[in-house]
Amino acid sequence: MIRRDHALIALRPHVKERDIVVAVYQSCFDWLALCPRDLNYVSTGAMGQASSHALGLALGSPDRQLIVLDGDGSLLMNLGSLVTIATVKPKHFLHIVFENGVYEVNGAHPIPGSGNVDFANMAKAAGYQDAMCFSDLQTFEAALPNLLVSDGPVMAVLKIVSGEAYPRDYDYIHSEVARQQFRDALNRDPAKSR
Repeated sequence: MIRRDHALIALRPHVKERDIVVAVYQSCFDWLALCPRDLNYVSTGAMGQASSHALGLALGSPDRQLIVLDGDGSLLMNLGSLVTIATVKPKHFLHIVFENGVYEVNGAHPIPGSGNVDFANMAKAAGYQDAMCFSDLQTFEAALPNLLVSDGPVMAVLKIVSGEAYPRDYDYIHSEVARQQFRDALNRDPAKSR
């Protein structure tokens, strides 16, 4: 099993200034603590919608890398997005699913089908270009460079345990400040953001 914060720390040096990271719930809180940046799109409050929001951003910014930090419970609420994403085929789209079998921020209640759902095969069946599963950090770290340059959409499912408990700053993620910072960063001249 991989600690989620260790996986995010491994991802951090690969995220370029122009990349958009769409994070949901506990992955969002962890990512914001580990990698605060203006192009972090916080979709908390829209459980299940991280992949759909990311697709919209990918369509609007096709030259940017999109990285989705999704949860297994969240994705279960919007499985149809896999087919839509696969049909549209955004080229720079890495969908990372943190699988721990529970709705973590809502009291760690078990998700339906925990231990039986195969997200990687669901993504492949939906038409994702590639999907793989990781249960150790070193294998994930070694695969990251290829995952980020592969034609998308691509999914990486990480079998995780929580790791360090980062603060859950709901006021920030629901704030106009978070949205305005993101809008401003997204609308800057792309040539200046390279």
